[in-house]
Amino acid sequence: MSIQIILDKCTGCTKCVPACPFGAIEVKDKKAVILENCNLCGACVEVCPFEAILLKKEDKVVEGLEDYTGVWVFAEQREGKLQPVGLELLGEGRKLADTLGEELEAVLFGRDMESSARELITYGADKVYLVSDEKLYHYRCGLYTSLLTDLIKERKPEIVLFGATTLGRSLAPRVAARLRTGLTADCTGLEIDEEKKLLRQTRPAFGGNIMATILCPNHRPQMSSVRPKVMKKPSPDNSRKGEIIKIEAKVDEEDVVTRVLDIIREEARVVDLQEAEIIVSGGRGIGKPENFKLIEELAEVLGGAVGASRATVDAGWIPSYHQVGQTGKTVQPKIYIACGISGAIQHQVGMRSSEIIIAINKDPHAPIFNIATYGIVGDLLQVVPNLTRKFKEILS
Repeated sequence: MSIQIILDKCTGCTKCVPACPFGAIEVKDKKAVILENCNLCGACVEVCPFEAILLKKEDKVVEGLEDYTGVWVFAEQREGKLQPVGLELLGEGRKLADTLGEELEAVLFGRDMESSARELITYGADKVYLVSDEKLYHYRCGLYTSLLTDLIKERKPEIVLFGATTLGRSLAPRVAARLRTGLTADCTGLEIDEEKKLLRQTRPAFGGNIMATILCPNHRPQMSSVRPKVMKKPSPDNSRKGEIIKIEAKVDEEDVVTRVLDIIREEARVVDLQEAEIIVSGGRGIGKPENFKLIEELAEVLGGAVGASRATVDAGWIPSYHQVGQTGKTVQPKIYIACGISGAIQHQVGMRSSEIIIAINKDPHAPIFNIATYGIVGDLLQVVPNLTRKFKEILS
């Protein structure tokens, strides 16, 4: 893009000067002048009453895009176990690949992962690139980044999908930066624009108040990350046939700058929120951090996990790995019990796909009731202990 002042039309009225958010315009000798710090936002064009500012969009023709084919899913493993987000992405990737008429391929790093590679085929992968090495058992960002970047450069996939997990949020942007391509993070929807054959990547923007659809027309691969539990995991088909391609791990010792000595779990009995079928979450309405004990007791009786709103995490009432919402985890349990949570859109983004939502709040106008399957208007400090006591009677 480029911008220029049409001198014959410019009168030096100065209306463009305050409109520029970057202070990149000044008036000299009764003519506007664009300074070097202009970022081509176009704000000045809108306010010029004489149409004296011209913003040109130059269509850039990129060669070689046709060489990229196939949809890739990076399949995470932790301590030799496939993570569900990779299987969920295979379900979505299958739709994208079928629309494009291309293959769906998975990439798996680890140690002794042949059985997991075969499992990826049952969930929809046509091919699995298996990179096996002792050094890949635990995630190390430098090593994973180098190996995956080299593999993408060699095989040239058109689309690469990651889970927006701790690992994915570390790996995906590093790979995108090395490949000089774009990355759309935390997508909630993926589809192919059948006319342009581009990946339409949809994600919440501006605090979840709007949904933005992002395209990457001039660079490859098109890269996206998707939160766990946003996409539905497909049913496995044990009759599916696929190809496992073993790739030699060319490990550069310069990339092995860290070594995992031990993994220390903060809590011995933490239930994974994204795998839990029942979640009991607490918000600021519980009053004080000590009252999370009520939430924990109900969750324990039901065999569920403890969730939390961002407000309680920010207040230091509970560790961040309990947080549900746009800046926390996206969950999809069978039952979600929201206790003292008002239901701001940022929280709803992370839990509204739950099968049953039970809201407990003393404010009958709380937004959480708009999406709740069942609502209880009352003091949670009385309601929750009563529920816990009743469930104990029923389940004992």
